[in-house]
Amino acid sequence: MKSRPAKPTQPQPPIGRPMTGRIARLTSGQGQGYIRDKDGRSVFFDRRDLVDVKFNDLVVGDAVAFELIEDKYSGPRGMQVRMVTPKAAKPKPTAEED
Repeated sequence: MKSRPAKPTQPQPPIGRPMTGRIARLTSGQGQGYIRDKDGRSVFFDRRDLVDVKFNDLVVGDAVAFELIEDKYSGPRGMQVRMVTPKAAKPKPTAEED
């Protein structure tokens, strides 16, 4: 008796080249932005590409690490975007004692 071939699995997400850069531009209403990579290129990313950081917590100039995907149709894209150094939680204001 012949065994049946296995069912195809879901395609694996693309794996890109590890890169670092800084947030160059954010479009809050659309949840998209651009990273300036170490070579000076603009790399697009979407809020769905973020790991362990919320889109609204990002500010221009933040250092990030990401995987660079070269898409022949839409250009460079950042996937698995994460902060290089996590931001420290802001201390809660306390009443000053006189």
